[in-house]
Amino acid sequence: MEAETKNCQNCKKDFTIESDDFAFYEKMKVPAPTFCPICRFERRAASRNERKLFKNKNAFTGEDIFSLYPPESKRKVVTEEEWMGDSWDPTDYGRDIDWSRPFLEQILELEKKVPIYNLNVKLMVNSPYSGNATGLKNCYLLFSSNYTENCSYGNGIDFCKDCFDNSHINHSEMCYDSFWLKNCYQCYGTIMSVDCRNMYFSRDCLGCNDCLGCVNLRKSSYCIFNKQYTKEEYKKLFGEMCLSTIDGFYHVRQKSRDFWKTQINKNHQGVQNLNSTGSYVTNSKNVTESYFIREGENLKYCQIMQVPRNKDCYDCMVWGENIELSYETCVCGEGPYNLKFCFNCWPACRDSEYCINIFSSSDCFGCAGVKKAQYCILNKQYTKEEYEALIPKIKKHMDDVPYVDRKGNVYKYGEFFPIEFSPFGYNNSLAIQHFDMTKEKAESFGYEWVKVEKGNYNISLNSADLPQSIDDANDNILNEIIKCEKCQNAYRILRDEFSFYKKERLPLPTMCNECRHERRIKDRLGIKLYSYQCMCAGDKDDTGQNQNTVLHEHGHEHCGNNFKTGFDPELGNIVYCESCYQKEVA
Repeated sequence: MEAETKNCQNCKKDFTIESDDFAFYEKMKVPAPTFCPICRFERRAASRNERKLFKNKNAFTGEDIFSLYPPESKRKVVTEEEWMGDSWDPTDYGRDIDWSRPFLEQILELEKKVPIYNLNVKLMVNSPYSGNATGLKNCYLLFSSNYTENCSYGNGIDFCKDCFDNSHINHSEMCYDSFWLKNCYQCYGTIMSVDCRNMYFSRDCLGCNDCLGCVNLRKSSYCIFNKQYTKEEYKKLFGEMCLSTIDGFYHVRQKSRDFWKTQINKNHQGVQNLNSTGSYVTNSKNVTESYFIREGENLKYCQIMQVPRNKDCYDCMVWGENIELSYETCVCGEGPYNLKFCFNCWPACRDSEYCINIFSSSDCFGCAGVKKAQYCILNKQYTKEEYEALIPKIKKHMDDVPYVDRKGNVYKYGEFFPIEFSPFGYNNSLAIQHFDMTKEKAESFGYEWVKVEKGNYNISLNSADLPQSIDDANDNILNEIIKCEKCQNAYRILRDEFSFYKKERLPLPTMCNECRHERRIKDRLGIKLYSYQCMCAGDKDDTGQNQNTVLHEHGHEHCGNNFKTGFDPELGNIVYCESCYQKEVA
């Protein structure tokens, strides 16, 4: 089929479905979407609570437990051990199809009845306050992370050790307040860097060590704000910055970010890719308009699939780990194949549609919480012949009797679950990080908005009264309840955290971990892509702040390359195309 322009039924903006998109939809035997890619992402993101914990009641025992699901969700929350156990049978909740009502409505009713595990974790050791994670040991408030040890306060931390306050880093150690690192050691306030060691407040560096406030360096040492020094000069200047003090650390942090703004950026934030577009796409091939992807192949409109390797998917979000030939999924991983419109299905789930929280199952439709099941619909067991006869009838019924949400959007077969089905408040979901939404607007759309209550703590120390230097702090700080300088909430310093600051000579934080997280992800580009022309003007950039070091292919003329990038034009970044950027950093 030829490319076709459609109008999104949600945001009312036009979007294009390309000929290769139609080929994928035909292969998957699904209709073309009626929501644009951004609205499809919002729909999935609203179903994901990445990093908020709530106190809830265990549905089996009545005891208090911590959970990703707030009491307001009306979900039956139990521990992972209880959920995996044999004391209950998900098919006991099975029901017949009601052909008089929308099928999606029946899935929601079922999902609210079936028990769900509280933290979505497995293989955990001494890490009771982390969620959406696998294989953590001695970790605290770590989310969406895997096979990591002795780390606290982070999200997207994979195969790391002894790291604090980071986002989206992997195979790294002793890092702090950093974002999107790979194979790094002792990097602080550093982003978008690979194979680096002992770096402070640097961006987009590769194979560097002992640098501060640097941008776009390759295999460099002893540089400050991209200026080369001898080892002795570097150590002298470094010492004068007093980075072990609160004032010194945050002064240099801000000065570094001001310097970053004057330097060129590569249009595509990623490394070692072939024919790929989006932001934070790395070691990938044929990945299009995607976000936070590692080692992906033939993916389009996919997000936050950082556990390799994933291929041949559209609109899949979070996790992966060898997901293949799937469409419109969220939090599905460990070898899934041919999943459509599924949420939180693992491991090795196959050939299933419209399922929620299913485990090691195949050939299921509209199920919730089934384990090692096959040929089930709404948790009711059928024979293979009965199942295969019913599926086309259900899909036709979904078209004939569609679900209509409070905004008036029509959900026929081929759409992911509506946002109003989410068990999480919009304000506690991943969506709030990417879309402007108020409580009033959310509630008018029928979305939940769950307020997170502040803890009732007796503050013993204002953050302004913290010791200026880590050298002046002692173990007494572990007994203090500190007031965050931004949100006024209480926070504490953990013993392991304090030992880390002492060892690395870093000052105590003046904000709670939530505010530190919000500050850190401000360095992150959003999911939206913008059309740009390369800002290389021949001999320098368009702003005149950077003189080119070599002559580019376009000579002294302005570069004519156009591209899409995650950099918002209103932020004033200097963005070069791949060719011009590589000429300058090679």
